[in-house]
Amino acid sequence: MSTENLPQSPEQPSRKPRVAVVFGGRSSEHGISVVTAGAVLKAIDRTKYDVLPIGITADGRWALTADEPERMAITDRRTPNVEELAESHEGGVVLPVDPANREVVYSEPGSVPKALGEVDVVFPVLHGPYGEDGTLQGLLELSGVPYVGSGVLASAVGQDKEYMKRVFTSFGLKVGPYVVIRPREWAQDESAARKKIVDFAGEHGWPLFVKPARAGSSIGITKVDDLSGLDEAIAEAQRHDPKILVEAALRGREIECGVLEFEDGPRASVPAEIPPPDAHAYYDFEAKYIDSTPGIVPAPLTDEETAEVRRLAVEAFEAASCEGLVRADFFLTEDGEFVINEINTMPGFTPISMYPQMWQATGISYPELVDRLVQAALRRSTGLR
Repeated sequence: MSTENLPQSPEQPSRKPRVAVVFGGRSSEHGISVVTAGAVLKAIDRTKYDVLPIGITADGRWALTADEPERMAITDRRTPNVEELAESHEGGVVLPVDPANREVVYSEPGSVPKALGEVDVVFPVLHGPYGEDGTLQGLLELSGVPYVGSGVLASAVGQDKEYMKRVFTSFGLKVGPYVVIRPREWAQDESAARKKIVDFAGEHGWPLFVKPARAGSSIGITKVDDLSGLDEAIAEAQRHDPKILVEAALRGREIECGVLEFEDGPRASVPAEIPPPDAHAYYDFEAKYIDSTPGIVPAPLTDEETAEVRRLAVEAFEAASCEGLVRADFFLTEDGEFVINEINTMPGFTPISMYPQMWQATGISYPELVDRLVQAALRRSTGLR
């Protein structure tokens, strides 16, 4: 049957891509994730994108939240939380589980579920476990929804400091001395596990840094100057992760470098230097976020040192199969060698965070940075790639 003479439906106006900004989460970095989300919501181009803010509470409920970035800031040295922003304390947001359907649904007890429309891309600004570690990325892969940042493997590697170091070593990147205490080791024989750390200190000297193996934002880290502080440091790290990592202190300068995925591949920003904070023993959570210890951008390095750290940052990005963005952290030792400390696959993303500052100094503003990340996610498909 010919369709030439049938009335034609009017063309539907093209809609703007809808970006779901997902934040909060179950990790100890919940508050910083909310601050990051506020900055992203404020910067994203509303003439170009529709935005849907979704917060995950500390107990794991997905909540529809107010689109009010001004309420997502650190106030009186206190970080915000999703419960304060949730439009309901009972309602929940459900992502699609069918890759053919990207419609997000909101429901409350006793009410008919309400469709919130399709989501074209998720911007997951979660930090730490249950969000930055591949768990959320796996959910989005199953749902067939594109997302900003690295995939399941790279996110998991980037979260677990032990396996991150193993990957880097296998690719020829230099890492500092470390030892790992796994939960089973500690449960079976605390004395033997503690002796493992003491022997490590005997070989590499004090101080040591005792860390949760799978946490970020410098939460749960203790600088231990001698044996008397070791047990307390272990207990503090284990509050955040039953698996702990102990690192030898490296003497040198702390240098960071941002990596961003462009159409032709990853490129590195100008590097920054983190000077020793005056009021803190090291660059801990309070120095980073509460007291906002400023970094030096660009870092005062030679041209050769700058080129080398930028090369190594991209190499680390590629070694871990990262996508989208990464902040790579190094030590420049006293003998002039760069030692990689870690990468962050979803680094702190507030306007005062080092990652946006480094790209600002490289010539990419915060709003443009957000746009580039969303566009990179829209270009990628989910699944094997």
